[in-house]
Amino acid sequence: MKTTNSWNIVCAGMLFAMIGAAQAAGDPAAGMYKFTTCAGCHAIAGYTNVYPSYHVPRLGGQHPEYIIAALKAYQAGDRQHPTMHANATSLSDQDMADIAAYVGSFGPAEEAPPVQGNADAGKKISANCVACHGQDGNGPDPNFPRLAGQYEDYLSKVLQEYRSGERKNAIMNGMVATLSEQDLADLAAFYASQEQGLTAVHE
Repeated sequence: MKTTNSWNIVCAGMLFAMIGAAQAAGDPAAGMYKFTTCAGCHAIAGYTNVYPSYHVPRLGGQHPEYIIAALKAYQAGDRQHPTMHANATSLSDQDMADIAAYVGSFGPAEEAPPVQGNADAGKKISANCVACHGQDGNGPDPNFPRLAGQYEDYLSKVLQEYRSGERKNAIMNGMVATLSEQDLADLAAFYASQEQGLTAVHE
């Protein structure tokens, strides 16, 4: 009887897990509506943050799984950004899944934004990043963000935050620890210059 009860508990747990997974499936149509709150920054091509000044990241075509992970990090305070924390705090798991499905439904950008850094030098440095981000920043693993076509100044800012420890990720903190300011700038230029990459969400 004890074994039977234990098995019933396991089965019930599996059932609830399956139900939870089904509820977490993203709906792009619902996500388009819920994205309205985000559109003021993320649906304007070339929009920049006031201070410090940098381009708000392109989200169109990003892996939905990564979008969800990022929103959860902002919600928990693991990523420091007052506006993003405030917006993410009000989102349910379903909201996050829907928004992620919506932004992930966009196709690649027709062209990459112009860059200022040395993309050729950055390509050499990127050899250490291929395992997670792919040859051109369009890696297929949904656990790691697409980088191709992302704004150069945004990428540079994020890389600097990983190096300083302001943004925490054991893998990334270690990868950029020994890179110089120029290395980070060139790496950002390389990924930003790659075609078939991220695009601004356009409603």
